[in-house]
Amino acid sequence: MFTGLIEERGRVETVERKGMEGARIKVGAAKVLEGLAVGDSVAVNGICLTVTTLEGKGFSADVMPETLRKTGLSALKAGDGVNLERAMPATGRFGGHIVTGHIDGVGRVLKRHREGNALLFKISAPKDVLRYTVEKGSIAVDGISLTVAFLEAEAFTVSVIPHTAAETTLGDKRVGGLVNLEGDYIGKFVEKLLRERPAGGNLLETLRDKGF
Repeated sequence: MFTGLIEERGRVETVERKGMEGARIKVGAAKVLEGLAVGDSVAVNGICLTVTTLEGKGFSADVMPETLRKTGLSALKAGDGVNLERAMPATGRFGGHIVTGHIDGVGRVLKRHREGNALLFKISAPKDVLRYTVEKGSIAVDGISLTVAFLEAEAFTVSVIPHTAAETTLGDKRVGGLVNLEGDYIGKFVEKLLRERPAGGNLLETLRDKGF
């Protein structure tokens, strides 16, 4: 599990395509390498990847075909910056929101503009993402935990503080740029529980039956 608080900006060193069999990505990093071991999880632009090798000042990870199809990772190339976050330890502080690293869809930057010291991004999103999106709720954009400022039928807007714009790749995004999106994790569970609730059944009883 992740929190959406980016630890550092890494850089893609190589992307080795393997036809229809997936890919292998090598990422240069520094801070996230501290205590990192083969088999650990790292969120790369919000995508949960498993470290397969540690090589000097970087790490490598294998990427499945499904991940290439459902995320913006397929568009990455050598030299691109990426947001990195190690999986949260059980003893760590929970500073963002629940982020699983399982991308729900890919969005596109429709507009960016400044408002005072903030940088606003209007981002298109698939229905499968917007169904779990509420104004003032949380959403992960390229792995960054952000608050939804405005919500529309086919898009949402986030307001980014200068620190986030400077310390993540979001500040470099231009109109037309792709971003990985992960909707609210809790909303998915609530929807499932409501769907499975017997007709006329009590939600609290359903939660108890499910072990909550």
